[in-house]
Amino acid sequence: MYVCICHAVTRATFDEVVATGAQSVDAVGERCGAGTGCGSCVERMACLLSTLTPAMNAGRPEVVSVSA
Repeated sequence: MYVCICHAVTRATFDEVVATGAQSVDAVGERCGAGTGCGSCVERMACLLSTLTPAMNAGRPEVVSVSA
């Protein structure tokens, strides 16, 4: 499944980027380009981040930001 069509970012790539430290839509975009094209995937990415980051940040403060 593609998370970002503009930059051909798959869910696997998205998950990898998040697993290596990207905790916001902007951080994901900086690492793989997702969300930096037309922007139609930004809401989807924010939703995915909200489900992934709490488990990944166990014991650390949750840092999740969403930019439009």
